[in-house]
Amino acid sequence: MRILLSTTSFQDTPGKHHDVLDKSGFEIVRARGPLNEPQMLDLIKSSGGFDGLLNGDDALNARVIDALLAAPTKLRVIAKYGIGLDSIDVKYATSKKIPVLFTPGVNETTVAEQTIGLMIALAKHFYPHIRSTKAGEWKRKTGCELYGKTLGLIGIGRIGKETAKRALALGMKVIAFGHYWDIAFAHEYNVERKGTVEDLLKEADVVSLHTHVTEQTRGLINKNTIAVMKDKALLINTARGALIVEKDVADACKSGKLWGYAADVLEIEPIKAPHIFQEIDNIIVTPHIGSRTNESVQRQGLRAANNIVNFLKGAKDYVQANQF
Repeated sequence: MRILLSTTSFQDTPGKHHDVLDKSGFEIVRARGPLNEPQMLDLIKSSGGFDGLLNGDDALNARVIDALLAAPTKLRVIAKYGIGLDSIDVKYATSKKIPVLFTPGVNETTVAEQTIGLMIALAKHFYPHIRSTKAGEWKRKTGCELYGKTLGLIGIGRIGKETAKRALALGMKVIAFGHYWDIAFAHEYNVERKGTVEDLLKEADVVSLHTHVTEQTRGLINKNTIAVMKDKALLINTARGALIVEKDVADACKSGKLWGYAADVLEIEPIKAPHIFQEIDNIIVTPHIGSRTNESVQRQGLRAANNIVNFLKGAKDYVQANQF
């Protein structure tokens, strides 16, 4: 059996997740992802293919999947390290009877912490303050408090819920929009449900994105929806870069319509310089490290490694995202 391991945080963080692969008896081919389509195709050609992929955000589109199925070593399974599946053409993989495995329930704590951290950093202007002070200057810009503000969560799954808990500890009011609604959780934590995204945007002082990219949510935050938002609202995104129209958000930050934008994700990753966000002080971007902590990496890594090894060995202990 041959497995391609391409996720860098898995490789770079020590822990028991490495032992699972080392003891599997499988051949492990290592690459530094995320790999784009040409890189994936070149690797498939040079390697002869793989029985399984343990991947992060590599481009696994129909063309790549076809190449993997046509290789001498034919693809049997895709094991995503994480929960976001937008880099994988799951529909096409399902049509080819390729299981897509994933790791739900392992990173909500750390991504929620990242969300709150970005929120505080944006409210207090951490980025321009740190940059100017390290340059030997003493420039001060007045920030804002989060206490008493209304946080609007678009999406209230595991990460949204953990973010809500932490926001309440800061003294914020929490409102949310989501097709999935946990009535018991909302009652316990006094989270108010909004009927539409627009209703939420009109009321929220801080908007935080926690939803998947779909045909309906791609470009959800754009010049039209930004116009609905409160003046000087804060926008936070630890979900996916494609949920916003980057130019529209940049324009709103430069004009002062938005207080600023803080994100852990971009539409195209890694960042391609020059980028529209680079010279805007009220835009903070971190390199998709929300779930990259020693604790979270080991939880995700163990689940992902056990997923692929168990599947390939015929054991039943794995978590599958798609159904045939």
